[in-house]
Amino acid sequence: MAAFSASLLPQAQQCMSSGSRFCSKNFPANRLQGGSTSFGPLGLGLPGSAGLKRVYQTSSVARPDDGRASTRVVNLAMAEAPSQDQAVGRDLGDVKLENDLELSELTAVSPLDGRYGHASKKLRSIFSEYGLTRYRVLVEVRWLQKLSQMDGVNEVPAFSTSAHADLEKIIHNFSVYQALQVKAIERTTNHDVKAIEYFLKDHLKDHSEVAQVVEFIHFACTSEDINNLAHGLMLKKAMESLVLPAMDSVIGAIHKLAVEYADVPMLSRTHGQPASPTTLGKEMANFCFRLREIRNELASIQPKGKIAGAVGNYNAHYVAHPEVDWEGAAEEFVTSLGLRFNPYTTQIEPHDYVANLFNAVALFNTVLIGFDRDIWGYISLGYFRQQTVAGEVGSSTMPHKVNPIDFENSEGNLGMANAILGHLSVKLPISRWQRDLTDSTVLRNLGGGLGYSLLAYESTLRGLKKLKVDEGRLQEDLNNTWEVLAEPIQMVMRRYGIEQPYEKLKEFTRGREVSKESLLQLVETLDIPEHAKEALRSLTPSTYVGRAASLARKTCDVLPLTASACPYLKGHLECMKGGRQRNMKKHPPLFAAATRILARIQIRTGTSLRN
Repeated sequence: MAAFSASLLPQAQQCMSSGSRFCSKNFPANRLQGGSTSFGPLGLGLPGSAGLKRVYQTSSVARPDDGRASTRVVNLAMAEAPSQDQAVGRDLGDVKLENDLELSELTAVSPLDGRYGHASKKLRSIFSEYGLTRYRVLVEVRWLQKLSQMDGVNEVPAFSTSAHADLEKIIHNFSVYQALQVKAIERTTNHDVKAIEYFLKDHLKDHSEVAQVVEFIHFACTSEDINNLAHGLMLKKAMESLVLPAMDSVIGAIHKLAVEYADVPMLSRTHGQPASPTTLGKEMANFCFRLREIRNELASIQPKGKIAGAVGNYNAHYVAHPEVDWEGAAEEFVTSLGLRFNPYTTQIEPHDYVANLFNAVALFNTVLIGFDRDIWGYISLGYFRQQTVAGEVGSSTMPHKVNPIDFENSEGNLGMANAILGHLSVKLPISRWQRDLTDSTVLRNLGGGLGYSLLAYESTLRGLKKLKVDEGRLQEDLNNTWEVLAEPIQMVMRRYGIEQPYEKLKEFTRGREVSKESLLQLVETLDIPEHAKEALRSLTPSTYVGRAASLARKTCDVLPLTASACPYLKGHLECMKGGRQRNMKKHPPLFAAATRILARIQIRTGTSLRN
């Protein structure tokens, strides 16, 4: 652990006493208390009144579960050896509960901010208390700028280039330090949005131009005008930057399996019993197609917003400025933020789109749970072998174990995600009369369900990278289940008019041992043409797969053409640039599929991935 300079301690004391911007320079965000950037509200530890409570240092540590380095905040005071009265006694009754533990990976209540912080930290800048505050500041500033551009609101003249530049600096330079200032104001106001208004007024009081109109900050707005737009921007950012790309990575990895193993025959199981054969790739393609459809529906859901005042009717707007088209101005403002305008609201935007969004994410997760369980089952059957990781332990007592922990972790965290997403989906669209406060506390958990989802996607991807198909094991099961050919034999018997074909095959196969030889003997007794007999003679469980292989290979053909529709094949298409086709030619099915998709892209869009 790096040594910490004692000279920083008096500087920290100066920061605590003055609350000046000195802190922002000398104690950047990664050295400030972690509570403001924990995106789970249970991890929220608000700092002391001056903005800093204790001084920390950061250290790079290796996580024991995945070997990767992560940065964590360490409280120097916590690093000291405990005194005698703090030491844990032998009797559990002597364990002391500490009520003032600082937030770190070891002390976070939520595992998303603790053990799994490496997977969820990308969400902190969006869904933490700091992230929400930052987006609220953005909306307040943008609304003031909008007022300065509107005809009829003459009290807010058009801002100069200099004024706009200063307002932009507030947005783009907003840091954890500024968020701490807002929280300090909130301790007096006991109102988080009002604290932002006062924060902005204080920051703009020395600007000769904007200071003249600071009373128009938050003009005609209710808190939910600011909040709903901030939440919409948060969800939009998270979906576009993190969730959808993560989903695409999962779909791409599954699609890779679909194409690579399109021709590998596999015994199906319905009700857990042997059924008509398929191919391993086709079963992967089923999930690929389902997940892609859900992903595309999810991407089409647009976050909505409103800025219509206390009960959604522009009451105060029209009393103050009756000549202004406030409905039109509100729509222009909301859409300028990249959100869809909702014209019919109460005090709150009713959150129906949030329910739709989270229901879609939950459906994606549900399908992925099915995938995780199927892969878990195939591993148990020996169809997949897991590549071992040096130093990894499967069991504390059974040295031989190589457990499918990645798929189990994924399944568990998908369940956690859906529990949170499900509650948000059924709670948020309901509000008493024109508004109650039950949505406010729930909305602070927007990042929780998505955090568990991202954690699960990462686990699934990690598990898929360890898989290796055991084709010998697959073939073994097929060779031991010749009874699955009873289906095609009885269909041929139907074609040629043999009576009761199903009943005869049922009598021949059900509850009996069926072998290749016994089936061949049955075929010889059938009163059907010789060419039909020859076709049945040549049939084996491994070849009785229908169109499974071609369906697996053409998965991308039936998926919408988007930039990330088929990440795996897109990578192979890139190999074709400049005639670099060596790797592709090692996999003829991939080469053919990539060529076919390239032609479709050129025909439908007039563009080429070669360019």
